Amino acid sequence: MTESPSAVISRLSQDFAAISRQLGRVSADLAALDRILAERPPSGSRQPLVPPPAWHAAAPQQQAAPHYPLPATPPWPNYSPGPPPAWPQFPPAVVKAPKRRSSGWISKLLAVAGVAVTLIGVVLLLVLAAQAGILRPEFRVAAGAILAGALVGAAGWLHNRPGGRVGAIALAATGIAAGYIDIIAVTTIYDWVSAGPGLILAAAIAGGGLALARRWDSEHLALLVLVPLIGLAPVVTDGFTLLLVGFMLALSAVSVPAALGRDWIWLHGARVGAAVLPVLAALAGRYLTSSDDYWLAGASAIAAVVALGSTLILLPGTVNRVAMALLTAIGVTPVLCVGLAVDRVTAALMAATLAAALLAIVFVGEQLPGVPGVVRQVFSALSAVAALIAVTAAFDGEVAGPVLLALGLVVAVAGRRDIVARWAALAFVIIGAVVQLSYSPPAFLLVPTEIARAAAVSTVVSSILLASCAVAVVWSWGSTSRTLWGSAVGVIIYAVTSFTVTLGVLIGGVGQGFYAGHMAATICWIALAAGLFGYAARLSRPQRSVPIGGGLGLVAAAMAKLFLFDLGTLDGVFRVAVFIVVGLILLGMGAGYARLLEQQDSKAEITEKR
Repeated sequence: MTESPSAVISRLSQDFAAISRQLGRVSADLAALDRILAERPPSGSRQPLVPPPAWHAAAPQQQAAPHYPLPATPPWPNYSPGPPPAWPQFPPAVVKAPKRRSSGWISKLLAVAGVAVTLIGVVLLLVLAAQAGILRPEFRVAAGAILAGALVGAAGWLHNRPGGRVGAIALAATGIAAGYIDIIAVTTIYDWVSAGPGLILAAAIAGGGLALARRWDSEHLALLVLVPLIGLAPVVTDGFTLLLVGFMLALSAVSVPAALGRDWIWLHGARVGAAVLPVLAALAGRYLTSSDDYWLAGASAIAAVVALGSTLILLPGTVNRVAMALLTAIGVTPVLCVGLAVDRVTAALMAATLAAALLAIVFVGEQLPGVPGVVRQVFSALSAVAALIAVTAAFDGEVAGPVLLALGLVVAVAGRRDIVARWAALAFVIIGAVVQLSYSPPAFLLVPTEIARAAAVSTVVSSILLASCAVAVVWSWGSTSRTLWGSAVGVIIYAVTSFTVTLGVLIGGVGQGFYAGHMAATICWIALAAGLFGYAARLSRPQRSVPIGGGLGLVAAAMAKLFLFDLGTLDGVFRVAVFIVVGLILLGMGAGYARLLEQQDSKAEITEKR
């Protein structure tokens, strides 16, 4: 018998009511769980579980399902379900990566100590055993070579083992340095190999060790190859000999390729030290023995070439450009100190060549990677220092003074847009002025003094250059400061006085020439004041203050000199002439300045009206 539709709908209604009661119980359980989790303190980074907001309603009471009559038109065909409820988003669990176990500084310290002690033992084997006659030379050299090979082999085996990197680096560094010391002993102590083949063998061993450091990407290995030799090699060679210098220069040169593509600034410092320290020690030894050594001068030049060349090669790959530039400055110091071992002409030529090379690098620095910026400024300052040393080494004071002042004038004009050039120009001018004062002090301007012809000519030329430098230096700084221009005017006053008095003594002698020089100096002071007033009259009103102040200062100085010095010191016609000439110039200034000023202001007003 077929069941009626009303019965089917009634049974479905009861099923839906049962499902509703079950969902109510589930909702009540979830609400209780939510309260329990809210009261419990959170642990870790997880958030408390929050059920969807639609489920927070309390569970309905259990009751009989009501019976609803079936509508005429069922409503469910037009029902469209909404989106599913959004579940809470939990942050992903943070999983900490396991820490890498580091070998620690203790193992590294022990490894470095082992390198040092082992190398000292090798040196004792080769040197002290030879002095005491222990073992034959062949056995000593062979023992050193076998020990070196065994250490390098053990390093290769240990490097591939877990945690063996630190020990492998220490063993390899010790073996390589031991082999290098063995070659030095064979060349210098036993004379079995000449210097040329010895240098080639030493460079090959050092190059192999540095290649291994590059392969293992270990700057520590490269440092352990270089640094111990700086202290131990002089022990083997019994001092800082030319052969030792050659060995260390070869070691420094072959270390450059190992640093290509690596930012190993400490290796660069060790390279510079390996080349510079033995050369400087040898130069000091030659100075104490007062003997010329042009081979040592050549070694100094090679050290500078290695320092500059390696810097230009490695600059693009480093972020420590300031440190590398300063280390380069240390690397060229043997050339600056080569005067300890050679004559003045050679020392001056080498310093001048270094200055020119550095200046060339500065000029083309924009095209060289890594040079622009701080490196360029360091090289500019270093070039100025080299030029200063070249001038002082080549010339005596009477020639060095004018040359330094001329150099300061050229640098001030040509390098006015560069801060380092401006400071260099100021330094040249100050040092040149000090040199001039050393052989022509200000006391010569107060008391008639006999002066040698060479010193007098140098003073005349230096005075002209000093006055020009005073203007050029202040102008290069682009300053309108009254203090700076006042200082420049003071320097010009002294330079003019020194020029006129020295020229007067040079031409007319200590008596009449001295008086004529001071008369001319006072007139020149007033003439300079007149020139400043004339220049100020051609400027606009806001721009007149500085030249007018300088002119008034010059007039005051000239009047003070006229009454305090010239009136009591000058004699006869010189006293009369100076008062008349100065008075006429002052009258002309008083009448002409007002006229020029009125004309300039009238022109300015006409221009403004147009």
